[in-house]
Amino acid sequence: MTYKRPESVLVVIHTPTLEILLLERADHPGWWQSVTGSLENDETPGQAAQREVQEETGLMVSPAHLHDWQQINRYKIYKEFLYRYAPGVTHNTEHVFSLQVPATLKIIIAPQEHLHYCWMTANEAAERCFSPSNAATIRQLQKTHFGPA
Repeated sequence: MTYKRPESVLVVIHTPTLEILLLERADHPGWWQSVTGSLENDETPGQAAQREVQEETGLMVSPAHLHDWQQINRYKIYKEFLYRYAPGVTHNTEHVFSLQVPATLKIIIAPQEHLHYCWMTANEAAERCFSPSNAATIRQLQKTHFGPA
């Protein structure tokens, strides 16, 4: 078995009015998230973000359109996903990106990864995310766009 690299990207896709794209996980129905994925081989975080956006949404973007927050989150891997990593690996390092699109777009989901997608307000999206780091990123994006609530 090839183990996943414990380093990933989080890409919050949003419109100028902060409608946020969320995807429902196929391996855990009811868990909603932004685009995420592990880095492969010698891939950089920016390359992984670009690849994951294309794989999970069908959107083709250039690296120049991705905003690298220069932020890293480190979190404990959920118990049900530990088997994907080498023995003894318990934490993941997540690189944060965002991508602004002009409007809510039709998304082509990867059916092996996601069941559904939806666009919603930042508040709704932050509440729906299962991942605390994903929710915190959406809330931070909202603050930087519109200031403190």
